[in-house]
Amino acid sequence: MKTNISIITSVSIAVIVIGGSYLVNRGGSTPVDNTAGIDSMHGGAAVYSELPSNLVGQPAPAFSLQDVNGKEFSTQNLKGKNIVLFFNEGLMCYPACWNQIVALATDSRFNSADTVAFSVVIDPVSDWQSAIRKMPDLGKATVLFDNDKSVSQAFGMLTVKSSMHYGSYPGHSFVLIDKKGIVRFIFDDPNMGIDNERVAAELQKFN
Repeated sequence: MKTNISIITSVSIAVIVIGGSYLVNRGGSTPVDNTAGIDSMHGGAAVYSELPSNLVGQPAPAFSLQDVNGKEFSTQNLKGKNIVLFFNEGLMCYPACWNQIVALATDSRFNSADTVAFSVVIDPVSDWQSAIRKMPDLGKATVLFDNDKSVSQAFGMLTVKSSMHYGSYPGHSFVLIDKKGIVRFIFDDPNMGIDNERVAAELQKFN
């Protein structure tokens, strides 16, 4: 009898744990397996995805966002430049996203006459001053604020595997746009690593 109770208890716990992971990652909606992304965040190999694939080879969705100082950056005033957009969870993603934001900002390959890198977050602008005090190098980055999530939504960045808040926040994803405004490459990294070498390699293909 004790053996049977133990088996039933073990199965019950397993069901609760599995069911819980679906609810946490989907907000209680219809279960969709996102365990591959979750495993990767906890030390697995990065899983890169060229998604949403329907954007690749097409003009980038129009956007106009401001930085912490209110300066506007848009598809219009960035014409003629290669653009790296790093969509991420922002301040809550410490230290992974913070480190990647700084890595992009301090790499001359992405901050030149013909190439620019931006980190896109949905945090309130006011929260970033305290973050910069905590990590001064964040002040070197051009962070764009997508407070209404419209740009993240247009690029399909709210439903990627790396998002810990699926449907609500971006995860750790990169969009590369060429000088003509065409999306050339999109990839998502659930492992939340620093991907400068991969970004640089893809940019080289633009020439």
